[in-house]
Amino acid sequence: MIEELHIRGLGVIEDVSLSLAPGLTVVTGETGAGKTMIVTALELLLGARASTDLVRSGASAALVEAVLTPPDPQSRPTPRSGVSEDADDDAAVEDPWSWAEDGVLLVSREIPSDGRSRARIGGRLVPVSALGELLGGHVEVHGQHEHVRLARADVQRNLLDRFAGDAHAEILTRYGEAYAQWRAAERRRALLSQDAQAREDRRERLAREVAEIDALAIDPEQDARLETDLERLENAEALREVLDLAVRSLGDDGAGGSLASALHGLRRAPTSDPDLLALIERITSSTRELSETAADLAIYAADVEADEERLAALQLRKRDLTALMRRFGATIDDVVRHREDAARELAELGALVADAAHIDETVRVALEAVLVVGAEVGAGRRRAAAALELAVGGHLAGLALAHAKVEVRVSETGARQPGPDGLDDVDVLLAANPGEPATRLSEGASGGERSRVALAIEVALADADEARVLVFDEVDAGVGGSTALALGEQLARLAHASARPRQVLCVTHLAQVAAFADVHHVVEKRVVEGRTVTSVREVAESERVAELSRMLGGEATADAGLDHARGLLEAARSRRAV
Repeated sequence: MIEELHIRGLGVIEDVSLSLAPGLTVVTGETGAGKTMIVTALELLLGARASTDLVRSGASAALVEAVLTPPDPQSRPTPRSGVSEDADDDAAVEDPWSWAEDGVLLVSREIPSDGRSRARIGGRLVPVSALGELLGGHVEVHGQHEHVRLARADVQRNLLDRFAGDAHAEILTRYGEAYAQWRAAERRRALLSQDAQAREDRRERLAREVAEIDALAIDPEQDARLETDLERLENAEALREVLDLAVRSLGDDGAGGSLASALHGLRRAPTSDPDLLALIERITSSTRELSETAADLAIYAADVEADEERLAALQLRKRDLTALMRRFGATIDDVVRHREDAARELAELGALVADAAHIDETVRVALEAVLVVGAEVGAGRRRAAAALELAVGGHLAGLALAHAKVEVRVSETGARQPGPDGLDDVDVLLAANPGEPATRLSEGASGGERSRVALAIEVALADADEARVLVFDEVDAGVGGSTALALGEQLARLAHASARPRQVLCVTHLAQVAAFADVHHVVEKRVVEGRTVTSVREVAESERVAELSRMLGGEATADAGLDHARGLLEAARSRRAV
């Protein structure tokens, strides 16, 4: 919902603010006062193209700001763009509605007189397109000179789907799931068909590499000792000589015997001196350590022996491991990791090869499922289209379009592949006059006719359409009298037909329409210091009769005009009460 709209330096508007509320709000005023600039301001907030020509003469920039009440998350419209086949499901996009503070969100668009426009959401600079993404599903502008939202094929299709009801929505969900499965199968088939020979060559190469590494049965812990074992075998004779000498030198005939003799003498010393006793204990420990070391050296020496056969085997293994490390990594651990990676990729390629044997059948079955559910979607749309034509037709007669006919055409896409939204094209067509062919809304009708058709569709879809703010710019063009009263009644019905609050803002010059308003704003212009200045005031309830009388072309205080205005208000209240 829009709580407040502030406009500064836009066209003839110097600085105005409008407070808005749920229900029907009308904006009136004499021609040239700046009523349409209010609609232009809202279009700018929707991301419309901006021109420096819009900036008021003498102003440095035009500024449009709106204070919004964020919708409930459950009622926020889905993105317009439909299903994105390339979307990253894991990508988290921050919701700009979460930038609201104290329950409101400020959005703005600034158009400098000498530069590019800037957009902000919650005080943060954003691309102008972000405004349209944020507000596009919540605010609709039906203008005299703009391509109305309802003329877009995607909007027509989405509205028809929502009009079709919950059962149809469940079928659409099933279609979306079937479509996603078919597209996934198609993508996998495309992957399998790309560079099939190169993939097979790589599979064979990886298989050879895994086999080569497996043939060596690498034991990382044992193979890490390969250099040490080779060194021992290659120097066995020299090692045995120095080891034997070391064992004899540490034994009883060497250092071991000398230490034992020294210890034996010290223990016989006639003293209880603690310092000497500590030294004797240290010699005792050294003697024990020396004895154990000599024993370990003897064991080590016993294992050192020349083994030409084992030496040759280890030299061969070193050669083979070195060859692998030259190809797959600097260390044995690198070779092991390469083997694991190769085996994993080999398994993936094997799965692709296995899939290739039956991928065509998988695609065929998936496409058949899409076509079956898509046919159900199309049938539901055709039933809904017939009902929507009747509903809209019932509203057109009261809007001075008694001879107009709306056709909701659901046609198969023909040779094109199924799309993310179904097998059908949906077009809302209008035959504005008898004998004329039905054409698209953007082609065969005037701006006023298009706006009135849009209004009839909006009323018919009041509970299906998710937009909460609807704006109509002079939807009453070319009508008057009782037709104008019927038009005002439709606008009021649209504002109050939905279970959720909705705002309908209508720029009008007809008192018959203004009589139905919940809130009435008047745009007035005056000359201040030689320049035209526009202001906006809200008409108090006590002033409404006088204002309607002025709109009818009479004096605000003339009895006839006041009586006529009272009659309009009474007629409006009576129609709204029905």
